[in-house]
Parts: sequence; structure tokens; C-alpha cells
Amino acid sequence: MILILTAGFGDGHNTAARSVAEALSRLCPDEKIEVSDLISEALPRLSDVCKSLYQFAITHWPAGWRMTYDLMGRPSVTGPDALWQRAMVKALKQRIEAQQPRLIISTYPLYAILLETLSRQQAVPPLCTVITDSISVNRVWVMSGSSLFCVADDETKKVVAGFGVPESKVRVTGFPVDLAFTEPLPEQPPHEGARILYLPSTTGRRVAATLEALKPLFRQGARMTLPVGKHERRLYHVMRRFTDSMPPGTMEIIGWTKRIPEFLRTHDVVICKAGGAILHEVLAAKIPAVIDYVVPGQEEGNAEMLVKHDGGVVTKSAKETAAAVESILTNNNAVGRRMRASMAKISMPDAAIRTAKAALAVAAAS
Repeated sequence: MILILTAGFGDGHNTAARSVAEALSRLCPDEKIEVSDLISEALPRLSDVCKSLYQFAITHWPAGWRMTYDLMGRPSVTGPDALWQRAMVKALKQRIEAQQPRLIISTYPLYAILLETLSRQQAVPPLCTVITDSISVNRVWVMSGSSLFCVADDETKKVVAGFGVPESKVRVTGFPVDLAFTEPLPEQPPHEGARILYLPSTTGRRVAATLEALKPLFRQGARMTLPVGKHERRLYHVMRRFTDSMPPGTMEIIGWTKRIPEFLRTHDVVICKAGGAILHEVLAAKIPAVIDYVVPGQEEGNAEMLVKHDGGVVTKSAKETAAAVESILTNNNAVGRRMRASMAKISMPDAAIRTAKAALAVAAAS
């Protein structure tokens, strides 16, 4: 049995966990693979409050989140034996004793700390930690030991090694994205004009301003796909006002969907935030990205990674976002084609399989 531990603070941890689980199921079809948000299971009310505060902070109070993010890297706050850990260590102990996993894979940094505390009481399974941030990696990821650290790219490997982790324990496997990125696309209906994918994550006011700034492109024939997902209620009125002011067919609004891998591979440009999961999905799909929001601290390295490899542009206003989209699409998508070629050099759509194989090697060696 293999246990994968994640946490719902942002989408990256869960995306990586699900993708690795899918890869393991393909590699080990007869083995039980379980994904668990142990924090939510052990402390459901506290977890819900913390997740709500996290979402509020990254959207409305980024400076406050930066301070919190920096505090997480201090041993006095998140190091082994901190008082807040007791309930979590007990829950982890019960899970290990009940399921007897031969390997634990973690996509969230606090589980390594909990395992270190528990290891002083009993034997624990080997641990493979999948670091879901690029370049701007918080020290909390490596504060406690792990049999192996899987990272997205060479730059991140250097950062982790700089924290004192032996290079032999750091493996570049890519960020584990959905295995759909490795599969053939379904047949696509013919379309005219540029196709823009917008994954909104900022305030309703910023989204409204961005749509307004993009109007000249829509008048030139561009079309937009807008999956709102969990933001549907928050953005409903913004969407309604905009669609009422534009010709029919300008924008397709979609609720919760599993088609993001398909959309990323069939559109000409995407507007999105700098989350670890989405930017590595962008890289897997090789689609030019306009990054319109960067959460301070944890997402700065993700944006740096994509911009450094000519896969994305960071903007700070709706006007800048529209200008960046236009520059990518003009001249028969010349800039976009250049960006796709640059991303192709480092794209790893099969990263989940690479990560799963690395983790299985850890289990085999233990």
C-alpha cells in the first residue's frame, strides 16, 4: 500500500498528489494507492478556517500572506515538536498503524515534520517529498529529512541543495501534471480567430477590468473560453454584465470542468495566476501564458521559471494584460510560436510517471 499525503492550500499540492496517484496506478495496477488530506481529516473545522483565511490572504492581503509564508520557514514555528502538531502526529500514527504503507509520498511540506516527530516513537515508512514550488522554495520543505526530494527543474534543485540537502537526495522529475497531457487530443471542431483561455483568480474588479481591456481583440474576431470553477458565484455578476455587452459567441463560460488539459492544448494563449500547478500545466501544454497575479513568496519562483524560459509574461494591470495578449497573437501568432518552441525544450508532460518511478525506487531500496 502507498499513501500519498496532500493538503488543500492552493491547487498545486492536490494536483501533484492526484497525478502521482494516477501514475502509480498505471505502474502498479494491483497495489492500493490512497490520497489523503490528513489535515482536513484530523482537524476538519480548523482546516476549513485556515483554508478560508489562506484564500482571503492571497487574494486580498498579499502582504499578510508574505509574512505568514516567511514565518513557516522558522523552526520555532513549524519545526518538530511544536505544540500544534500533537493531534496531527496522533492521526498520522493511527493511519500508519492501520494501513501499514510501504511508502509515503508527500506533496505538502508539513508531513515530513510530522513524520520526524513520529519517528522518535516508532519506525516509519520511507518518505518521498514532492516539492510543488519552483525556485522560491520555502525552507520548511527541507526542514525535516526525506529519503528523496523530487523537484520540478534544475534551478529548484540548486536551491534545495543550497539548503544543505545532499544532491544525491534531490531528483529533477518535473512537476506532476495530469497524464492527459501525454495523450492524444480529441478531435477539435474548426474555428476562426484567436482563442484565449482565461483562468480568473483575482478580484472581481480586476477580472472586469481585464475583460474590458480585451474588448478590441474580441471585435477583431478573438474568442474566449472562461472556466470559472469555484469562482462561479463570486464572478457571476461580472460575467453577466460583460456577456450582455458583447456579441453572442464572444465568450464561453464554463463551470467546474476536467477539460483544462484539453483547453490548454487547443488555445493560443492563456491568462492565469502563477500557481505551481497551472504554470507547469502551461509548460506541459506549451501554451504562451500571461501571468496576471503572483502570490508573494510562494509563487514568485514559479513566475520566474516560466519567464526565464520565454514561456510567460508577468503583468500588473488589466491594460498590461491585454497588451501582452495582443503582442502574442499579432503577426499570425509569431511571438506565440517562438514561446512554444522555447517551452518545448524543457516541457515534461510525463512528470507524474517520472516522479512515481523515482518514489518506487525509494521504496525498493528501503
